[in-house]
Amino acid sequence: MKRLIDLRLGLFLAALFLVTVLVPLATTLDRSSPLSLPAYLIPLLGKYLCYALLAVALDLCWGYAGILSLGHGAFFALGGYAMGMHLMREIGARGVYANAQVPDFMVFLGWTELPWFWWGFDMFWFAALMALFVPGLLAFVFGWFAFRSRVSGVYLSIITQALTFALMLAFFRNEMGFGGNNGLTDFRDVLGFSLSAPSTRIALLVLTALSLAACLLIARAITLSKAGKVLIAVRDAESRTRFLGYRVEGFSVFVFTVSAMMAGLAGALYVPQVGIINPGEFAPANSIEIVVWVALGGRGTLVGAALGALVVVGLKSWLTANFPDLWLFALGALFILVTLVLPKGLLGLADRFRPAGSKPRRVPA
Repeated sequence: MKRLIDLRLGLFLAALFLVTVLVPLATTLDRSSPLSLPAYLIPLLGKYLCYALLAVALDLCWGYAGILSLGHGAFFALGGYAMGMHLMREIGARGVYANAQVPDFMVFLGWTELPWFWWGFDMFWFAALMALFVPGLLAFVFGWFAFRSRVSGVYLSIITQALTFALMLAFFRNEMGFGGNNGLTDFRDVLGFSLSAPSTRIALLVLTALSLAACLLIARAITLSKAGKVLIAVRDAESRTRFLGYRVEGFSVFVFTVSAMMAGLAGALYVPQVGIINPGEFAPANSIEIVVWVALGGRGTLVGAALGALVVVGLKSWLTANFPDLWLFALGALFILVTLVLPKGLLGLADRFRPAGSKPRRVPA
């Protein structure tokens, strides 16, 4: 257990625990109190934690297996659409078109019955399962063909980016049955609880924090297992690992699929807190931004990836609110900063200031 939870991970998990305890308490205080938390910050914090979970998912396959995916935004969006479809079914007869058997946007387009791929999404457990299964299945099928064909490096990155771009174009089409350009929105409640109620927002925030903690522990357990050692070997010397008799493609497909399922979970938690999901989430620029999160925080650290996501999205929110024209320049500057000055990210920078005696010793081969 001590090996599973190191100091950095322990501190981060403790911070998540404090979020689950202090945020609900802060909302009960009088608004005049300096410790009171405004209601609008609760879904904002939940959104940030969803992004942190997405960064951890990418770091698992990039930082430990060397799989630089530029398509994790697609897995995130697919999980979000799965949950959005359930929330649309929850509206029922309370939509604009009363007594309609299909969501409002389908009525507007002249649809009279639900497509087959909408069946079952009136049940929460089915939608939650699909939020994991659909991204996982796509990653498994894609990885099976890509890794068996020994596609790697920049070629794999380009293919994953092409995948998310193709999905974006497909979901923009109205005939796909996913709301077209507008996507899915106007959600009312989940499991009978109003999404606008403060208690529901707090519950979603706590659930997101707990999911992030659980995924961090799962990812940490994978990296410390024998399979994790093989993944690191694949990252550092794929050909040598293959010559030693390991089925490299099997390990790569495994970690790629698990990572995609974590990204789908992040998307499913993101949608009820933000209130909308549209094809813009598939945009390739979003997947590139996720890479910046991981690189800034520290590739191959898990905790660093989550911290990098929190730092970048916080900076993005502040800049877009105060200096909207500067965000793209700041993003480019962050990318250059990581490449030239912080190759090991923020956690690597912290290691430089640790006392010499506290630095971990490298065991010679």
